Amino acid sequence: MLSWSIAFLVIAIIAGVLGFGGIAGSASSIAQILFVVFLIIAIVSFIRGRKPI
Repeated sequence: MLSWSIAFLVIAIIAGVLGFGGIAGSASSIAQILFVVFLIIAIVSFIRGRKPI
């Protein structure tokens, strides 16, 4: 999941440098959403891993 957000971030940076504003904006928002989802999953996994069953 984190690799996907990094990939979309790189796409957004390249598109922004080349002047494709719409593509850069959408790739940037996708990267942000995937990063937040990754953080939520990581926090839940950390909390569940610490509790004894």
